Amino acid sequence: MTDFNPELERRLNALRGQHLFRELRRVDSAQGTRIEIGGRTFLNFSSNDYLGLANHSVLKEAAIKAVETFGAGTGASRLVCGSLAPFHQLEEALADFKRTEAALTFSTGYATAIGTICAVLGKNDIIILDKLVHASIVDAAKLCGAKLRVFFHNDPEDLEDKLKWATDESRQPPPATRHTLIVTESIFSMDGDAAPLRDIVMLKEKYGAWLMVDEAHATGIIGKDGRGLADELGVGGQIEIQMGTLGKALGASGGYICGSRALIDYLVNRSRSFIFSTAPVPAAAAAATAAIQLMQSSEGESRRKNLRAQVGELQSQTINRQSQIPAAIIPIILGGENEASEASAKLRGRGVFVPAIRYPAVARGAARLRVTLTAAHAAEDISRLAGALDEVANHKS
Repeated sequence: MTDFNPELERRLNALRGQHLFRELRRVDSAQGTRIEIGGRTFLNFSSNDYLGLANHSVLKEAAIKAVETFGAGTGASRLVCGSLAPFHQLEEALADFKRTEAALTFSTGYATAIGTICAVLGKNDIIILDKLVHASIVDAAKLCGAKLRVFFHNDPEDLEDKLKWATDESRQPPPATRHTLIVTESIFSMDGDAAPLRDIVMLKEKYGAWLMVDEAHATGIIGKDGRGLADELGVGGQIEIQMGTLGKALGASGGYICGSRALIDYLVNRSRSFIFSTAPVPAAAAAATAAIQLMQSSEGESRRKNLRAQVGELQSQTINRQSQIPAAIIPIILGGENEASEASAKLRGRGVFVPAIRYPAVARGAARLRVTLTAAHAAEDISRLAGALDEVANHKS
């Protein structure tokens, strides 16, 4: 016998001692404002299903039709056994929705970040990240081999310092063979705050850099028809790489890149997470296409309006009442990992499901309750949540 399992148990015990142990909780219901866990019903404030579309009849019908026509699986990667029609329909819808020349979809948002950044950059290049970007982007930055620099969160002045360093002509290799990519989220997943995209675009133009923006938490809920923060600010056409996910406001699953035709053709040929992955199920693509159409309808606008109302109502009833949060993410920062875990457990005891977010998802000492609202929540749900938070949280933010 080897020491493999004993060593893993030692590491697990260390995680338990740091209040960082995680476990899967089986859910016996569809995603919605109520979920079933262990025979109990919980009021759910954990989901990124911001528009309440994950269990929407229109998306389910589209998925069922795709299964009936194209089957449950895809057989292989899209470059091996052919590319099923639902993926092309989705990518055409995404490009039109995001006002770009083309789009490409991936199996997950993580695969999207890894595949895109590692295809575009190499060891002679430079990548500059906002300090709070998603872990998938951080991992991609490390894997691609480019020189990595990090700027203070949402700080254009510090970003400019990094760009000055990147464009220093005394550095090698010569600037003509070196490219710089800035990567930020538009709405940040743990804090719900917005990036200063206009300032970032101005800087990337000034220093000749490229820009990649992850709109995962903005698509569907911000801007006209939910096109995202970049479109809302009028800078979408100046962003080389627009990234997003299909599993949040769109209610399906997967990730996407929108941009120029040349970018998409290049990723088809060079993105390893696309080339070497079996294509996602056609049902997910069809559901996402239906969601894009729904978001641009009067129902989509009504759902966004209701979501904004619910966010405002919760802010008015909690200590976040003075904050200007543009998204549906409201963090309640408690500090210690144990405090956050205990607060989450107390909320579950009151029938309210809010996850504790701990290191490494956030920095040490910044553990929090991450409250997410959806358009499907009702006013009485918000009042119940506010009352429960009042009872269990220390209200540090």
